[in-house]
Amino acid sequence: MMRQLFASCLLCLLITPLIAAERPKIGVVLSGGGAKGAAHVGVLKVLEEHNIPVDYIAGTSIGAYVAGMYSLGYSASEVEEIMMGLDWDSGYSDTIPRNILTYRDKQLRDRYNIPLNIGYNEGAVRAPSGVLRGQTMSQLLRQSTDLVQQFGNFDDLAIPYRAVATDLETSLPVVLSHGSMVNAMQASATVPGALQPTLIEGQLLVDGGIANNMPVDVVKAMGADIIIAVDIGSPLVKQDKLDSTIAVLDQLSNFLTNASTARQKQLLTDKDVLIRPAIDALSTTDFTIMPLALTLGKDAANEQLGKLSAMSVSPEEYTAYVEAKRAKGKTLMADVSHPINEIVFDNQSKVSLNLLKEALNLKEGQSVTKDDLNDALKRIYSLNKFERVDAEFAEGEDGRILTVTTRAKSWGPNYFQLGFNWEDDFNSESAISFDMAYTMTDLTFNGGEWRNEVKLGFEKLFATEFYQPLDRDQQFYTRARYQYENKNWDLYDNNSRVLVLDKQTHSVESGIGYNYTLQGRIELGIVAEKGAIVNDAWLTEDLDFSSYGAYFKFGYDSLDSISFPTSGNRVTLNVYVRNEDLDYLLDDGKNGYSVQIEADWKGALSVGNHAFVGKASFATINDDFSTLHLAELGGFLNLSGYHKDSLMGAHKVFGAFVYQYDLGRDVLGMTDYPLYLGWSLESGNVWDVRSDVSLTDLIYASSIYFGTDTSMGPAALGFGVSDLGDKSFYLFVGKNF
Repeated sequence: MMRQLFASCLLCLLITPLIAAERPKIGVVLSGGGAKGAAHVGVLKVLEEHNIPVDYIAGTSIGAYVAGMYSLGYSASEVEEIMMGLDWDSGYSDTIPRNILTYRDKQLRDRYNIPLNIGYNEGAVRAPSGVLRGQTMSQLLRQSTDLVQQFGNFDDLAIPYRAVATDLETSLPVVLSHGSMVNAMQASATVPGALQPTLIEGQLLVDGGIANNMPVDVVKAMGADIIIAVDIGSPLVKQDKLDSTIAVLDQLSNFLTNASTARQKQLLTDKDVLIRPAIDALSTTDFTIMPLALTLGKDAANEQLGKLSAMSVSPEEYTAYVEAKRAKGKTLMADVSHPINEIVFDNQSKVSLNLLKEALNLKEGQSVTKDDLNDALKRIYSLNKFERVDAEFAEGEDGRILTVTTRAKSWGPNYFQLGFNWEDDFNSESAISFDMAYTMTDLTFNGGEWRNEVKLGFEKLFATEFYQPLDRDQQFYTRARYQYENKNWDLYDNNSRVLVLDKQTHSVESGIGYNYTLQGRIELGIVAEKGAIVNDAWLTEDLDFSSYGAYFKFGYDSLDSISFPTSGNRVTLNVYVRNEDLDYLLDDGKNGYSVQIEADWKGALSVGNHAFVGKASFATINDDFSTLHLAELGGFLNLSGYHKDSLMGAHKVFGAFVYQYDLGRDVLGMTDYPLYLGWSLESGNVWDVRSDVSLTDLIYASSIYFGTDTSMGPAALGFGVSDLGDKSFYLFVGKNF
């Protein structure tokens, strides 16, 4: 009996320290709030400073991002460094940078400058389900998380993690507990209407703030005994602030998030801690406020130290906790450096696998960094044929498996394109034009396209073109085009318009080409045209003309902007050999062969906010006065001070140096668009007769301008003057120059 009593007492003495050592499990809940999410990092930094371990973590929207980063084993300071180092504004634009578009797509982008995503299919007009597709945002998230694999369970992370999204079909919350970290973060932060819903396991998911903006219940279900909840939701605004459509929509959105947060607050008990940083006055979309939000998060957490300190553990226990978390994080990240054993394409488009592999340009057996992968996905996305291009890693028996998913544009395969240009020199009438195209794609096995174009306004045009790639990689192609154009042909004398003619032209051309690089092409073909020059007031009868012949075209274009470039080069060389019948020259007409050469170059380089742009043009023809295809000069940055195309001749020489300073970004703090202050020095002239060409006849000009480059093309206001005293103001909207 005494032995049993002694054994029981000894057992109690041994178990009591173990029971005492079992601390309550702490769960952290991070709510949504856009750019204000940096406050979460401030709270986590305070927890670390006071030896408060985190056993479970979950979040919604930006809270899902911070929670996910922390769950991978990063410290709060490391999360801060990564988060502050990202260009979050770029995540809200899926526009493919011009310099990485194909040569053909660059030409189309420059002409159809309105960024419109509208298609037609099965008898209905279609559009994307979000203004943005989330392509760039996924790259930002991948840049943050590195190339971690998909996880069978987020409990396997350094800290067990959950992200909360909303099922778009049912409006119910969806707790993401496995799979891709990038997809989980992105789904949780997908603002409906602004970003396309994220498809995960058959569910269309959007921002979790709609259903559960502060998921206290999720962390409790994970096993947390004590909750530390951080609320950064936006408050409801007063009546006097509801003075715009955007304000009303924001208020309606806040109704949903505040209601879900209120329900979650009711789950908190006296032992839990609710932290509400003073971020009400901060914007959810201005990411420049993140440093301030982080400080406010720290301040709010320090105000709660009375309750938080009770959760602190000894320095020794916290050191052991941190080391265990870091060891788990290093294990997760160790696989990142492993070489790719297999590359798999989930190709949900009609683009050939060979073209995808060539654009990806990653090899099996290669160790890939996150920058390597993002660059590879950009190359595929720049083909401009996809709604989204994603990649995920999985660990197979023999090594890492990279799966690349390409999804065709859901609003295709037939597309509308729109363009708008307005040009005014404050002397003659404004030149306004509107362009529209309808393109049917994937008409043939190799991706044939049929485009129909209409231009209205100052110039009128109708054209139809069939473009047929000859191989699955779309390197070789044939092209056939018919075009009718009716344009004003203004004749000037001493920079004053003396006559306005109508030039009406029917033309056909057919060629075969080679895309020798994504940024360049070579084309050979034949061309024929027939037309007339019309002026009912001055001409008793139409002046007819016709021609037929062959052409050679070479092009290379790597400019980042056609009008305000800061890097790259654009080179074109066109050679035409024509037999021309020009009835307007002689009563019996004039027939003869002409060889015309046109060469243009534009290049740019930049140092900081200073860009230096060079331009050069040259044109000549073997037989003076034998053609209507005259070289033109005059206009903004093309001999400023003169009206547009007011100088015409068979031979042309032109060169310009342009300096542009990004005043907006350097001085005014503008982030969305640049504001350039520019100055140019230009020189050139045209001649009718080759023997008259002389550099002593060069006209010198200069201009000064303000301009910006927007998603809808350039806009500029400038003033130019020539050494002969010609002056002119210029206004451009959407017009390339």
